[in-house]
Amino acid sequence: MKIATWNVNSLTARLQHVLAWLATNPVDVLCLQELKLTDDKFPFDALGEAGYAAAVFGQKTYNGVAVLSRTPVRDVVKNIVGFDDEHARVLAATVDGPEGPLRVVNGYFVNGQAPDSDKFVYKMNWLDGLQNYLRAELAAHPELVLLGDFNIAPEDRDSYDPVGLAGTIHHTEQERAHFRALLALGLTDSFRMFEQPPKSYSWWDYRMLGYQKNRGLRIDHILVSEALKPRVRGCVIDRTPRKWAKPSDHAPVILEL
Repeated sequence: MKIATWNVNSLTARLQHVLAWLATNPVDVLCLQELKLTDDKFPFDALGEAGYAAAVFGQKTYNGVAVLSRTPVRDVVKNIVGFDDEHARVLAATVDGPEGPLRVVNGYFVNGQAPDSDKFVYKMNWLDGLQNYLRAELAAHPELVLLGDFNIAPEDRDSYDPVGLAGTIHHTEQERAHFRALLALGLTDSFRMFEQPPKSYSWWDYRMLGYQKNRGLRIDHILVSEALKPRVRGCVIDRTPRKWAKPSDHAPVILEL
């Protein structure tokens, strides 16, 4: 079973990219972030023709998440239970895999803008709420995957310039402590379960030849519960779509169970 996450930075602009990628990478589940459209604008028909059912939590202009699956999507929950939030950032759903039901929690984590901003305070509160929510989700669904755009580079090796960017957004100790707190719930960073090439990133700035110079960050993650950990066979970043014309600034990350 293959499960992928991809921040598409506007599904309207990147639908053909998604369809082309799925045609050559027919994953079982694909979680999308930054849809930047409302539910009524979601391309259910085009993705249905590609073989995918979808649960969607859209929002005009910003945010928005979706879970695409080759099997039916059920028990859908929108946003963090117990945390009041006007933004469409989290979508949880259950899908069926070869080994039985699997809980998928797809998140477009708060960016935070800068450590001295109100948006950073929102990010910290949001992450607190997420941890409380996941604690309950893990108790109810032992076989769980948390994935998406975390907007956190967990370690220095996840940043192209850990010294120059130390203490800036995505790199702060507060953000990294929250990432470690998610792991402490009983989750594992599947990418780091395997030896990976140095300077492996999932996001590159559009500016200043960010991709061409590999000035990137690894901020898109797939965390697996303890029950799933023995079944993990691999986790890779597919940089190919980042080379296409008018790409998303993120690349897909793929987990194989």
